Amino acid sequence: MVANGVMAGQARQSEAPLRLTRRGRAVVLGLLIVLASLASAVLFTTASRAEELPAGPPPTIVVRPGDTLWDIAAASVPARDGQAAVEELRRLNGLSSYGVRPGDVLILPRAA
Repeated sequence: MVANGVMAGQARQSEAPLRLTRRGRAVVLGLLIVLASLASAVLFTTASRAEELPAGPPPTIVVRPGDTLWDIAAASVPARDGQAAVEELRRLNGLSSYGVRPGDVLILPRAA
């Protein structure tokens, strides 16, 4: 049987692929340029915020008689919570307890 000039056993021809006009190509190119610029800006700002390792040796302090870890933490990192500062001092120096002895050399956290 024939319907509208197409035989029943034949598949319909696929439609022509999408064709862009000159203006359409310019718009697509412009969008790709804007997208690439935004991606570059994001990557650049993220990379510029990466922390650089500070040069030089870490700051240290020699424990004096009467010093406690809490006193040293309060003096070296006054902006932080005392307990968090003490824990950071313990972590930096590999201390398993809270006790320090006069003459011990402790590594201090770097200023943020």
